[in-house]
Amino acid sequence: MIALLDLPLLSLALCALAAFIAAFVRGLAGFGMAILLVPLIALVIRPGEAVVVSNMLGLLIGLVGARKVWNAGEKSAGVIGGLAMLMTPLGLLALFATPPPVARVLIAVVAIAAFVMVLLPAKPGHAPGKLETGLTGAASGLLTGFAGMPGPPVVPYYLRRPIPREVARASMLTVFLLTSTASTTAALALHLATWRDALFALLLFGPVLIGNHLGSLAFGKVSDALWRGFVGVLLAASALMAVVRLLG
Repeated sequence: MIALLDLPLLSLALCALAAFIAAFVRGLAGFGMAILLVPLIALVIRPGEAVVVSNMLGLLIGLVGARKVWNAGEKSAGVIGGLAMLMTPLGLLALFATPPPVARVLIAVVAIAAFVMVLLPAKPGHAPGKLETGLTGAASGLLTGFAGMPGPPVVPYYLRRPIPREVARASMLTVFLLTSTASTTAALALHLATWRDALFALLLFGPVLIGNHLGSLAFGKVSDALWRGFVGVLLAASALMAVVRLLG
């Protein structure tokens, strides 16, 4: 199996550890798995493959408890997710048309931007209109395809509003399930995904499942400030590693 993937055992182990940590963040905060995972596994495999594998994992873990998450989220999640699904193939085509070094730069920029946006203060009383909702969905879809990161537009849309944390988390998870479905389907339809990608995703799904479960158990047991700071630190670490890879 290792020969099939053509990766050293140590590299596979590090990817599994990254998958576990990223999934723990997802379970705890409702976002962050792709933002953390893509830059880290892109240190081992090509950026395009990293995005495809991440989206496959997002689909697999998103199906776990999907009905419960859908019922707990806002109706806006369906709108944002639907628009994102339409835009995801365009982002995916752009990714595979971009030279890997350039793609790594852009993915690192997205990771850094996500870290900054998570730290932005909340906007009390803010109610997004149709335009903001539509732009959020479109941007999320493009970033899903290009960087495997639907979160940067979606996270501030929900977290900077005075809604219950449980509703925000469920809404984000709903959007991410839809974008992962769209990206995986588009990658298969466009012949951009390979059996190697699917095998890699299956190998990492065990650590993802365990990490997500432990993160879900921790959800609600920490303060807003603590979980926001926890995710921010990990996002910063991911962005830093992506930058180090660019300079290396």
